Amino acid sequence: MTMMAVLTEARTADRAAVLRSRIARVEVVRDLAAAEPVWRMLEQTGQYSSPYQRFDFLSAWLRHVGNAERIEPFVVIARDAEDQPLLLMPLGVEHKFGVRVASFLGGKHATFNMPLWRRDFALSADVSDLEALLDGLRRAGGADVLALQQQPLRWNDLPNPLAQLSHQASVNDCPVLLLPVGAAANDLISNSFRRRLKGKERKLQDLPGYRYGQARTQADIDRLLEAFFRIKPVRMAAQNLPNVFAEPGVADFIRQACAAELAGGGRAIEIHALESDAEMIAMYAGVDDGSRYSMMFNTYTLSEAARYSPGLILMRHIVDHYAALGYRRIDLGIGSDDYKKLFCKDLDPIFDSFVALTGRGRIAAPALAALGRGKHAVKHSPALMRMVQRLRATLPR
Repeated sequence: MTMMAVLTEARTADRAAVLRSRIARVEVVRDLAAAEPVWRMLEQTGQYSSPYQRFDFLSAWLRHVGNAERIEPFVVIARDAEDQPLLLMPLGVEHKFGVRVASFLGGKHATFNMPLWRRDFALSADVSDLEALLDGLRRAGGADVLALQQQPLRWNDLPNPLAQLSHQASVNDCPVLLLPVGAAANDLISNSFRRRLKGKERKLQDLPGYRYGQARTQADIDRLLEAFFRIKPVRMAAQNLPNVFAEPGVADFIRQACAAELAGGGRAIEIHALESDAEMIAMYAGVDDGSRYSMMFNTYTLSEAARYSPGLILMRHIVDHYAALGYRRIDLGIGSDDYKKLFCKDLDPIFDSFVALTGRGRIAAPALAALGRGKHAVKHSPALMRMVQRLRATLPR
C-alpha cells in the first residue's frame, strides 16, 4: 500500500469516527457572559465537574488575573443533534513561543482541571466523541495547540473521559485522604497522632476566645484574609519562595472568590480557621463540591502560638468536620510536602495532554510535552531537586 493510500485510509477512519459521535456541533465562545447560562446548567448537582471549574471561581480569576496575563476566553461548548450541551471546556488562549496555546482557565490557582460534562455523556464518551471534539476545534480555529494540564485521572470515583487522549504524567500527583463511609475517627487519623495533637491544642485552649470555625460572614472573610495577606509573605520569604499572592490581581481574585455565594449554598472558596480573640492562629482555604474538600492555600501565625503545630491541629478539625458531613475525600493540593503525608496515605494520579490543532501546533505540542517531562524528572529526582533548590537560594527576591 502506498503512503498516500495509508494517509487516505487514516483520514477516512477519522472521519467515520467523527460521524459516529454524539457531538454534532462544537462552538468556541469568546465571552464568559455568553457562556454563563450553559456553564451554570452544567454545574448543577448530578452533572460531572470539579469545583475549580465553577463559573464564580473562574470568572473572578479571569477578571483579576487572566486579563492581567493577557489571556482571552476560549470556552468550548459541544452540543448534540438536538443542540443540547454535552460538555463545556473553560479554556483561555494566550500566545506562547510564537503559537496560540489554549489551556484551562485558573492557572496555578486551580489544582485540578477538567471540562464540565453532562453526566450521562461523561459516563459513555469514547474516542469517537473526543475525535469529534478535536475535529470541531480544528474547524473553529483560534488555537494552535491544547495544553490540558493537571487533569485528574478520576474525579469522585468516575473516570475522566479525556484520559482516553494521549497523555503523560503531570509534574506531581495529589496526596488525598479517603473518607470511607462509616469509618471511625481513629481510622482516618491514628489514635497516637490524635493524642499528640490534642496535647498541643491544650496549650492553645488557654488563649482567650480560642476556637475552630468556618468563615460564614463577610466580616469573617475580611478578617481572615487580612491576616493571611499580612502573614503569608513573611512565611514565603522565610522559605526563599516567591510570593505568588503578590502577583497582579491575585489578592483581588481571592477576595472575590471567597465572597462569592453559590446558588446551592456555601462560597466559591471556603475558609476554615483557628482563632483567638487576639489573632488568627491558622487557616486553610479551599473548594468543595459536597463530596470532596480540596485545599488551595494556608498559613499560620507568626506569634508564639506557632510552636504548637496549629496547622496540623486545624487539619485534624477539618478532617473530622467533613467526615461528619459524609464527604468521601480531602486533598491538600498537588505536591509532596511532608505535612501532607501525615494525613494523606493515597495519591490521585494527575495527567497532562498536549494536542496539536494546526501545523504550528504539531511542532509546539511535542515541545510542550517534553518540557513537562523535564519538570517531572526534576521533581522526582532528589539530586536534581537539591540542585534546583541551591540555585533558587542564590537568586535575588
